[in-house]
Amino acid sequence: MAPGVVPAGLVLPDYGGRCLDQVLPAALGALGVTTPDGVADAAAAQGRLGVPAAERVVVVLVDGLGHRMLAERAGHAPFLRRLLPDARLLTCGFPSTTATSMGLLGTGRGAGRTGLAGYTVRNPADGGLANLVSWTGVDEPRRWQREPSLLGHAAEHGLTVHSVGPAAFAGSGLTDAALSGSTYVAAEALEARVDATLRALRSGPGLVYLYWGHVDKVGHQHGWRSPEWGDALAEADAELGRLARSVPRGTVVVLTADHGMVDVDPAQLVDVAVEPALRADVELVAGEPRAVHVHTAPGAAPLVADRWRERLGGAAVVLERAEAIAAGLFGEVAAHVEPVLGDVVVAATGSAGVADSRTQTPHSMLLRGMHGSLTPGEMEIPLLVVA
Repeated sequence: MAPGVVPAGLVLPDYGGRCLDQVLPAALGALGVTTPDGVADAAAAQGRLGVPAAERVVVVLVDGLGHRMLAERAGHAPFLRRLLPDARLLTCGFPSTTATSMGLLGTGRGAGRTGLAGYTVRNPADGGLANLVSWTGVDEPRRWQREPSLLGHAAEHGLTVHSVGPAAFAGSGLTDAALSGSTYVAAEALEARVDATLRALRSGPGLVYLYWGHVDKVGHQHGWRSPEWGDALAEADAELGRLARSVPRGTVVVLTADHGMVDVDPAQLVDVAVEPALRADVELVAGEPRAVHVHTAPGAAPLVADRWRERLGGAAVVLERAEAIAAGLFGEVAAHVEPVLGDVVVAATGSAGVADSRTQTPHSMLLRGMHGSLTPGEMEIPLLVVA
């Protein structure tokens, strides 16, 4: 890490430690399967996260359920609340956003290796803006993301592996990039997903990955302190409690999240499109309002970084690419991924953000809840184990 680059109070990714990159290695360790080279040792990860040996493991990822969010709103979640005293606090990676975290979970490697470096990124092949969630403007998934899938690795080593999620994610670019190699089971409502998970577990030993995204969706629209978010958490809690009560003997349930969330103040959202000082020498703004990749004219990164620091002040941490890499934000960075990262990297603080109305929709700029940056509310996620 580069000391002093990231201010106190923000959270750096703990790659290789108490981090989302350890979850699938720990699950594999519990099932007696080793991990590929370059990924956390399965037995070490299993011990670090406290996942006991088992015949069956379910890894549940609740999109957008940060540790601080769960702790503050635990009154809506009696099942999860009972687990909180024994929870382990993990970090996600940077940016603290879904595409990046899917890569981190699915491969055990950070955005510097997977290239899954934000909601949107620059595609070095054509200089255009690529969306890593809808997978538009991006190369074929396995050309863009070159690290091996841990689910695929598990299947190759004899485990029965299922993924349970919405039909829209079956064969999607992001699924193929980060979570390929399992048998995909499509189900929409959480009740149906829990039922599908239980059927897969009852069919024999193995690993099941279950995804639920509604909590994140409601947080984006209404904010995570809203009554609507509390209702979404309560719905998830009830079904996850049913899952834990219904799994076959010899099953371990591991519950975690991909990131947290902060409620953004619209008055603190800066629009690059109407700010001459921010537009100067900038060719493309990628990422999302809480975590921005700024691609500059050749050689202009130092000047751009200085201008952005002066304009944003304490509302953001502004780093040149080399500083961000040295600070460990992206983990180890591969040569083919480096051009994907911004020449200048911006991480919002507080309830601020940076948007660009030239490429972002009005709807996306008006979201109440956002994530991507380094605040504890965004970076810290729970790990809850039920054995």
